[in-house]
Formats: sequence, C-alpha cells, structure tokens
Amino acid sequence: MDPSDPNPTFFATTRWTLVGQAVRGGDDTVSATALESIFSTYWQPLYRYARRRGHKPEDAEDLVQGFFAHLLAGNGLRLVDQDRGRFRAFMLGAMANYMANEWRREHRQKRGGFADRLSIDWKDAESGLGLEVEDGRSPDRAFDREWAQALLAKVLRDMAEDEEDFGAWEPYLAMSGEQLPYAEMCARFGMTENAARVAVHRLRKRYRQRVRDEIARTLENREMVDEEMRVLFSALAEDFS
Repeated sequence: MDPSDPNPTFFATTRWTLVGQAVRGGDDTVSATALESIFSTYWQPLYRYARRRGHKPEDAEDLVQGFFAHLLAGNGLRLVDQDRGRFRAFMLGAMANYMANEWRREHRQKRGGFADRLSIDWKDAESGLGLEVEDGRSPDRAFDREWAQALLAKVLRDMAEDEEDFGAWEPYLAMSGEQLPYAEMCARFGMTENAARVAVHRLRKRYRQRVRDEIARTLENREMVDEEMRVLFSALAEDFS
C-alpha cells in the first residue's frame, strides 16, 4: 500500500481470516503461518492476563502455549460468532474459557510446541507486573491496555521494516509540537524547517493510518474501527490518569 494514499483500501486479510485459514487448512505449515502474526501480538497480553489471574510464571507460560496449540488445532473456532466483531474480545474470552476448562483436562502442555517456532522472551513479559499488583485494574482491563500497547508496538515494527529511514524519524513521533527540535532535525537531515515540519506531519499521518489499518484487521465490520480506536486510546490513557 502506498503510504501517501489518502484513502487506503480496507485490509481484506483480517485476524478472523487468519484463524479461518488455520481451521480450514489441514496443512500444519499453513496453519502455523496463519497464527504466527496473531501469536506475536497477543502472547504477552495473554501471558500477563494469566499471571494476574493468579498463575505462576511457569504455569502462565504453559497456559499460553497450550492455548495457541488449542487454536492451531482449530478447537472451539468453528462455532465462533464473528458477528461480535472484536478479535480482541474473542481472544480474551477464548483464553478465559481455555483456562477454566481445557487446562483442567490437559493439566500441563509440554513446553515447546507452537511457541518454539517463534522468538519468545517469557521473562520480558514479567517486567512491570510487580509494580501493577495494587493498581486497581481488573485482569480484563489490564488486558485491554496490554493489547493496545502490543498493537502499537507491532505498528512501529511494521513501519521500521517498510520504511528505510523510519528509525531516524521514530523518536519524533512521541514528541509534542513544542518539543520538536527543528534546528537539530534540519542539521541532521539537511532540510529546511518547513520541510521538517511537513515530514513530521506526514510521518504522524502514516502512523495514524497504520494504527487504524491494524485495528481494522481485528474487526469484521469496518464501521467499528472508530469505536475500537476509542477503546485503544482509553486503555492507554489510564496510565496517565
């Protein structure tokens, strides 16, 4: 997609589509590939959700791996009501159901399996948890915040892969207009202040569109994007309230 396109087309491949591919595929490679991008965004929020529900680190790790193996096998997905629209809500509900039911029957998923195909730092998911025990958030509310953080992190990773000079410009995304060091930017990139202002404006416009597109991937109905955007930024705003 051309990042300068003011009216980008709606993504045809949603998270629901990927899950459908995993369910219908019958090919382990196809199924694993379909779920890999989902896993990369959702594993950490789900791990922390399990931890906040009282599970020890090793059990939370096994739960997440078992849950994704459960998804990979297509269990429980064929009857999913996609009309509910929000993949975020589906993942949380499916994980809660798995924790309540499948975990009791399976007891413990052998470490490895699906997650072995990815680079996962389980210890990284522990960072910050000790500081949040008394913050008053329910595990569900905390999941929404961590989903928002993971989604934004994915957007930044994707932009870094797609835009050659993104790493040099990324620090300016988080700065307010008053904080932007235009003199430094002019010297660094060899441009006028007006050109630097335009470049930052376009960068932020691309970033906002990327966020919208990524959220759109989690929905069946594109009319829900604005509402889900409000959920995302409301979840993030709790950190500053």
